[in-house]
Amino acid sequence: MPQKLVAEFFGTTTLAFAILASLSIPNPLISTPIVAGLVLMLFVYSISAISASHLNPAVTVGAWAIRKITTKEAALYVVVQCLGGFAAYVLAFNLFTDVTFGSGLVPESYTDFFAELIGMVVFSFGIASVIYKKTNETASGLVIGGSLTLGMLLALAAGSFGILNPAVGIAIGMVSLSNIAGALLGSIIGMHLYRHLVR
Repeated sequence: MPQKLVAEFFGTTTLAFAILASLSIPNPLISTPIVAGLVLMLFVYSISAISASHLNPAVTVGAWAIRKITTKEAALYVVVQCLGGFAAYVLAFNLFTDVTFGSGLVPESYTDFFAELIGMVVFSFGIASVIYKKTNETASGLVIGGSLTLGMLLALAAGSFGILNPAVGIAIGMVSLSNIAGALLGSIIGMHLYRHLVR
């Protein structure tokens, strides 16, 4: 169990830090989803055998909803993932001078909720295909990384910041119940949708 938690903490910290770094690139609305997808792809291939490479509280909740992770394990995952997001914030705050951080809590918005939900349904649907072993193992990183990139782009197009990850929300200083609830509910819907399709 300690190895799983270390893997989740390190992976989430790296993912959130990479997303923060991408915000300093010109046209971050395009570059950030690509960076996020590539980093997640790396960790799917490198640590999924250890922790399943969730790196996202919403993904963990979705996996818990379809009974692919125990309640105790899910709770511990969510804690270390959120700590990873905070660690990324601290690192970036001390290293970057040209990244604009959010103010922490941001106003609630129905647009954000539905945009995050739509993006997360697509992202978690792709993850579920790997969980249920309907995707070739050698393509698992491509499917999950690509699903994240597509989900973020859809959420951006629908009007949110395209976070799809409460831990990343902590890292970039943009936390709201709208974003969190949209990501959590979207993950549960996407996972269950795929589960029912393969049944």
